[in-house]
Amino acid sequence: MDLAMQEARAAAARGEVPVGAVVVDGETGEVLASAGNLTEANNDPSAHAEILAIRAAAAKRGAPRLPGCDLYVTLEPCPMCATAISFARIRRVYFGAYDPKGGGVDHGPRIYQSSSCHHQPDVYGGIGETEAADLLREFFAARR
Repeated sequence: MDLAMQEARAAAARGEVPVGAVVVDGETGEVLASAGNLTEANNDPSAHAEILAIRAAAAKRGAPRLPGCDLYVTLEPCPMCATAISFARIRRVYFGAYDPKGGGVDHGPRIYQSSSCHHQPDVYGGIGETEAADLLREFFAARR
């Protein structure tokens, strides 16, 4: 989660919403990919940290699915990212801050509880929650 927080802080420094994500091989502990949000820089609404990290890890593995891999992300994944995580067959998701407005795991549509969801990863929320929530709060307070 420390590397995900570093990515989130780097995203904030770029003017992006401070979210960071890291994909780790669950067997070896090898970091396969890490990313921070790039939606503004790339003019791409899908350039969320989770999506970028999953794309990079899949490219590194040379496969569209990442079974046995874990995702660490500083904010509860949105519905788009939660669905991508399911499609990638990520084994476990560890996230920091909960997102009552835009989350898709423990809030909102609760993607993994839907009967149409093909793969439900194990999910652990609240990991480093205070630090992640504080970073987000400070970022948005500075923009108001």
